[in-house]
Amino acid sequence: MIVPSSEEVLGEIDQNGWARIGGLLSVAECAALVASYDGDGFRSTVIMERHGFGRGQYRYFSYPLPDLIQRMRAELYAMLSDVANIWETRLQGSRVWPQDHESLRAQCALAGQPRPTPLLLRYGPGDYNRLHQDLYGALAFPLQVVTMLSDPDRDFSGGELVLVENVARMQSRPIVIRLLQGDAAIIPVRYRPVARVNGWGKTTMRHGVSTVSTGTRHTLGLIFHDAP
Repeated sequence: MIVPSSEEVLGEIDQNGWARIGGLLSVAECAALVASYDGDGFRSTVIMERHGFGRGQYRYFSYPLPDLIQRMRAELYAMLSDVANIWETRLQGSRVWPQDHESLRAQCALAGQPRPTPLLLRYGPGDYNRLHQDLYGALAFPLQVVTMLSDPDRDFSGGELVLVENVARMQSRPIVIRLLQGDAAIIPVRYRPVARVNGWGKTTMRHGVSTVSTGTRHTLGLIFHDAP
């Protein structure tokens, strides 16, 4: 796992609204996570259509997390905490995000958010995910990571990751992201700072998945704050 620098990520998100990590996971690591979907180690399963979230399903891991997920969460958070603190300064906020993920987990527990949020998602033909934000509780780290576990050239078609940027007094901007197997996208959870004429402003972001046409699509979602 090769984690980019916070400067690289910040520059890419400033320019595009998101950042790519190419080849974050190997083909073997992706296959192992896909194979684990029907196994143990999950705290709950969500059938999306029952809740109006779209179509498809996903499963939340339970603690303790698998070693790979735990390592990804810790190493990616350590880099992204720098970006999050820069965002906080730009938006004149007062929060200081800790440098290590265990400290964030401790803050979540104090806020009544003790449950893990990393999840595996599975979509089949006709499945999709409506635009949403992964906030969970009052304490929400501003960045998350989506990793493609399936091969879009072999396993499925359609099913693009979609971001929508809502800018005040302007029409919304759609962003369509095509990830290869093992690639990851760093995306905003709720909003990101954008440069204005008189300083920095805030723009709201939502994300979803377009309809899968054929095959089965698996992804790993890493949300860094825990849930109530």
